[in-house]
Amino acid sequence: MRALSPRLATALSYLFALALGVVLVAVVFPTEFLLPRAGMGWAPQGDAAQHAITQRYFLGDAWRWPPLVARNLIPPEGLNIAFSDGIPLQAMLLKALRGLLPEGFHGIGLWYAIAWVAQPVAAVWCLRSAGETRLLPAIGIALAAASMPAFINRYGHAALTGHFALFLALGLYLRLVRAPSVALWAAAGLAMVATLLIHPYLAAMALAVLAAAPLTLLLRGDSRWVGGASGMAVAVALVAGVMLAFGYVGAQGDGGFGQFALNLLSPVWPYRSWFLGALAPREVDATGHGGWEGYNWLGLGLVLALLAMVVLRPRAVGALLRRHAGLALALAGLTLLAVSFRVGAGSVILLDLGPAPGFLEQFRASGRFFWPVGCALLLAAAVLLPRLPRIGPAAVLAMGLVQFADAAPNRAAIAAWADQRPDWVVDAPALRRLLAEADSLTLLPSWPCVPPRDPFGDHLRQLQVLTLAAERPVPANTMYVARWRGVRPACADAAVLATPLAPGELRIILPGAREQALATMPGAARDCAPMGELLACRITPR
Repeated sequence: MRALSPRLATALSYLFALALGVVLVAVVFPTEFLLPRAGMGWAPQGDAAQHAITQRYFLGDAWRWPPLVARNLIPPEGLNIAFSDGIPLQAMLLKALRGLLPEGFHGIGLWYAIAWVAQPVAAVWCLRSAGETRLLPAIGIALAAASMPAFINRYGHAALTGHFALFLALGLYLRLVRAPSVALWAAAGLAMVATLLIHPYLAAMALAVLAAAPLTLLLRGDSRWVGGASGMAVAVALVAGVMLAFGYVGAQGDGGFGQFALNLLSPVWPYRSWFLGALAPREVDATGHGGWEGYNWLGLGLVLALLAMVVLRPRAVGALLRRHAGLALALAGLTLLAVSFRVGAGSVILLDLGPAPGFLEQFRASGRFFWPVGCALLLAAAVLLPRLPRIGPAAVLAMGLVQFADAAPNRAAIAAWADQRPDWVVDAPALRRLLAEADSLTLLPSWPCVPPRDPFGDHLRQLQVLTLAAERPVPANTMYVARWRGVRPACADAAVLATPLAPGELRIILPGAREQALATMPGAARDCAPMGELLACRITPR
């Protein structure tokens, strides 16, 4: 059989990857999920609601400095949308185009489409960066990358579906150890900034992969490591500068490093495997936090490919590790970070090293740091398997097909999640009418005042009221955030409740603040009316 020309192989490789991503998006995600509008008859839930609210408020506010601040949320200081996972890279582009967008639009659903299309395309580019340019291996890695369980398993965390950024970082690493140049390091620096503006977790992972380039050159005895170290320093400085300018510096979170760690069995624990799922009916967990953030089943196709490499090509595996020793060390470090200070295997904690250093508390969901390791293992399989005599390229294709079939339960699960149409627990039509006439929204209890165990269910109601307010958007006093600057915001609702209503203000009292509002708020008996379990308070014309 005549071999394809390099140009045709390249075109077909990328065309297949692109088509695969588009078809998966069309099959998995409903149109109204991808392209939302105001006035929907169903209520977004959890973190997905948080991200959508954040973007809607950002798109509805003026441009400011720092660029990511939306002052119509938690005025007068406003909210930096990076602290609520608002995907700043996408949000800024949408804001520039907002005059062309329908009312109430946000890009959170659309980001899933972007990520699912970019994932197989980036994997093919990464494979070609390793020097493998044939069609069958490209098809194999595209199928496998689109089927990585940790990638599919990002329900509700849109920004964190950006695993394509990890494949881009791996591809940049490969090019930088082969033919480093100023232009390539400049491109790498810009790619790291873009990754930061998708999500800081992904940026930390990608920077670790990129930093392996000068380390690998150093361990090879290649004098170009000096230039690589300089390039890396510039890339880090560029990212740090953007963090400073865009208001990332000084962010803090709830801590708890190790609560959502990588279980030692997680990479081989076949939860939601089509072939082996009966062996693992639930996620493996030793920390008592469910195991979801540490979920890192590699997929049966990749596991079989890794076993085949170790058995059939052990010397090639050793040579690959030696040749890319810097990357191997970086991935080992990421694995240790993912495992955290509480080392669990199955349901047992094997080792507890106690409290982590304070700077690690930013990375509470430490299990995520295994994602680049999974991507690198897939790349290694796609590079080494084609070298098997006679069956090499077909072996990569077989890996991709098995991986794709094995991921069927995961695709079904995220499709079911995207197709959910939860009911409102608040009176959405009535609230929309009141919000249409309001100049501002005061929602009580505010987010810092909702107790951790939330006995009244006010966190859900809060997100639903803010979802409705964001459709205009109406300036609001509170927001659920993942990070904040300085100390954790204090509960100050008592002072707010003691303040009389202002003209144009709509004050919504949730069950957790109802008793205090009726007892302390001036004019509560006159100005507040029940709305289901809520109180809606405003000054009405007499």
